[in-house]
Amino acid sequence: MEVEERLKIVGKVFFILYRNEDTFYSVLKVRLVDETEKNLTVVGLFPTIELDRTYNFYGHYVEHPRYGLQFQIENYEFPLPDEREGVIRYLSGAQFKGIGKKTAIKILEVLGDSALSKIKENPVCLYAVEGLSQEKIETITKGLQEQEDGLEELVQFLNVHGIGMRNLIRLNQTYGKEALQKLKENPYRVIEECEGFGFATADKIAMSLGFEKNDERRLYAYLISLCSELCMRIGDTYISYSLLQEQFEKTCEGLIYDYDVIYEKTLHSRKLIQEEERVYPVAQYDSEQLISTFLAQFPFVDLPHPSDAELNKHLDAIQIEFGLQYDAKQVQAIQSFFDYPLQIITGGPGTGKTTVVRALVELFKRLYPAMSIVCVAPTGRAAKRLSELTGTSATTIHSLLKWNLETNTFGVNQEEPIHADLLIIDEFSMVDNWLFSHLLEASEEIRKICIIGDEDQLPSVSPGSLLRDLIESELFPLVRLEHIYRQKEGSDVIRLAHDIAHQTVDFSQYQQDVVFFEIDIAHIKEQVIGIVKNAIEKGYDVNEIQVLSPMYQGAAGIDILNHALQEVLNPVSKWKEEVHYGYFIFREGDKILQLKNQPDDDVYNGDIGTLVEIVDAKNSENHQLTIYVDFDGIIVPYTQETFSNISLAYCISVHKSQGGEYPIVILPIVPQHRIMLQRKLIYTGVTRARQSLVLLGSMEAFLSGIEKQERHVRKTTLKERLLKKMVRKISQKIFYR
Repeated sequence: MEVEERLKIVGKVFFILYRNEDTFYSVLKVRLVDETEKNLTVVGLFPTIELDRTYNFYGHYVEHPRYGLQFQIENYEFPLPDEREGVIRYLSGAQFKGIGKKTAIKILEVLGDSALSKIKENPVCLYAVEGLSQEKIETITKGLQEQEDGLEELVQFLNVHGIGMRNLIRLNQTYGKEALQKLKENPYRVIEECEGFGFATADKIAMSLGFEKNDERRLYAYLISLCSELCMRIGDTYISYSLLQEQFEKTCEGLIYDYDVIYEKTLHSRKLIQEEERVYPVAQYDSEQLISTFLAQFPFVDLPHPSDAELNKHLDAIQIEFGLQYDAKQVQAIQSFFDYPLQIITGGPGTGKTTVVRALVELFKRLYPAMSIVCVAPTGRAAKRLSELTGTSATTIHSLLKWNLETNTFGVNQEEPIHADLLIIDEFSMVDNWLFSHLLEASEEIRKICIIGDEDQLPSVSPGSLLRDLIESELFPLVRLEHIYRQKEGSDVIRLAHDIAHQTVDFSQYQQDVVFFEIDIAHIKEQVIGIVKNAIEKGYDVNEIQVLSPMYQGAAGIDILNHALQEVLNPVSKWKEEVHYGYFIFREGDKILQLKNQPDDDVYNGDIGTLVEIVDAKNSENHQLTIYVDFDGIIVPYTQETFSNISLAYCISVHKSQGGEYPIVILPIVPQHRIMLQRKLIYTGVTRARQSLVLLGSMEAFLSGIEKQERHVRKTTLKERLLKKMVRKISQKIFYR
């Protein structure tokens, strides 16, 4: 889709047809300043708008199917008048109090028709105008400065640096008219003060503004960023002091600086926290502190305990109604749930977690009919599954907490808490410390928490190992469900998963649902395509088949397999629109993966949908090239600024597949992925299959991978904090008793 040649028009805004104050998108009526004086509709992003003001607009004409010819802007500027009559009218306007036509004419006689530009560049030139008082000089100077409110200039500045409008909105929300001035004074301040800016973006701006590489403000910002980056990379909640210094000095080799001074400044500003030799990003430190403090005090409101007779009566009734017979372990899980304020239930696939949780919810409803339940999960897919199995509405954690993407804050918090009595959290292995701390912060009215997770799955993408820490603290009742109940389609997958967890894999024992094809990596792509084609011929839908891969690169990587599968499953067609974005081609009909949380659209990282329509700028309601994706009935638009939030989903990473289940999973295992192959990753990939699993590649790489524990056992101090605070709580109770 080609974009028309960029044009310039000059016009005066005389009416605002539409304006969105959150996004700055506006539809304006403009009278052209030329011999035609025609009226024209101008559309685009305007941080501010002033009526009866002349603008230079840069962009191109578009034909809207409903509203006709419009001018869509890319950017704009506010030109100062440079003709005699225009300057006189301007200077004698309301913004220059006390300056009339006579004074304006006097200024023009001395400074000429370009007087305004001269004054703006060098206000001292006004002293050359005889009889002009100091008060009037200050009025003119101040008036010109106020006319430049910063936002228009900020738009140009950000365009030059390739920074999108979303960040402009964030800057405007944080700084208002002073945004550009503050950026120029110290671009690194935005990392701390304005959500959505990282070190790389701030550094890019700073370098273009001529900041030195050894500027202390730069090195201070980099040290904070480096600590967070290292923690994110390896999954630890802290980094050793010596490693942090070593990595900093390695990157900053050749620069002159005082490390101790910079480091002390990060501690003084509380951006980094040091305990002994451990250095924490403040978010990780505060998360551990909040979780441990909250759980040591929980519950804040007790829940009346039901009698054993009442509990057993309802449990017997439920078993009859559901046609189930709970075994001793499951009954223990149900009973201990009502004995303690917080319980952890863990177990692999097919061990009855679903059955137990269903009973817990039903029992709670019958025992406490006036009380409410909230069910949450980290992803939309997991929340949907939880809702189906409990018969209670479920949502993502981000949605429950009303997460604001722009400010990275939560509308549901300590001041505006969750109004419920029971909180059930599923797929807990995916939950990180930071998110859990915010969930707990809003949970003071909650009386009981049930955590459900599979401890053999991969930990959260973000730092920490939350489920492990809670289990290893041994402070909370834990029920491990180990007996395999499912003896139907998909049972071989379940058996393989348990065998992986216990390192007792024997492929001769899997007769129906699991197959391993040993093939060379050079044939992986064609084999995957063949398996997918075969499944579709048997009546499976594209969305029922999921190819997974541990890595993006390589012959068996996500990128190559996505491209190959797109060519086969959704080939080029004259009936389908497509758009190129980087090395991706997005085509109508494609299977699409959401890469980031978009709470306003109710779609979240890991959700999978279908690309239903591509609309070019001329026909799009927002006058931008737009991709529309259907996520189970939720239609989400993406413009070029948010194309990076999606990817093809024919093949996705094992990490992105967490929280989902698919009838058929195809998982290549090759030596080239050896760095990623370890037990939790393979186990997580295998357990995504609900009915059938196809493994292909190297059996040696597979067996070697399941022998490996985590490549790096994550370092945290949450367990130690929990133990300290719980011991303190117990000792205080004994003392006061």
